[in-house]
Amino acid sequence: MSLFFDADWFDAKLAERGLDRAALAIAAGLERTDLHAVFINERAPTAEELETFARVLQSDLVEVTLKSGVAAREAPPTNAEPEDRIESIEARLDAIDNWLAEFEQSKKKSA
Repeated sequence: MSLFFDADWFDAKLAERGLDRAALAIAAGLERTDLHAVFINERAPTAEELETFARVLQSDLVEVTLKSGVAAREAPPTNAEPEDRIESIEARLDAIDNWLAEFEQSKKKSA
């Protein structure tokens, strides 16, 4: 399962609000080069950055997370072997657990 940052979706949401990537970078406390790395899949956004993106874009955090490539709703192919499906599900659950742990840590730091 490949996950990719949907830069077109983010750009369209920014344009709807009369904003650009520079505004998003400023809101998230990022250098433009760091935001660019997120947009081209060189690094994953942090939970805190995703929360900021959602607020700036006035979008649901889950949708922003999905569009950022951090999580995916796709299920493994139905023709996959049961062992492969279990491994895929476990990997997705691990990714969600890691994201939630990071999100909880960022909330503790900001409190």
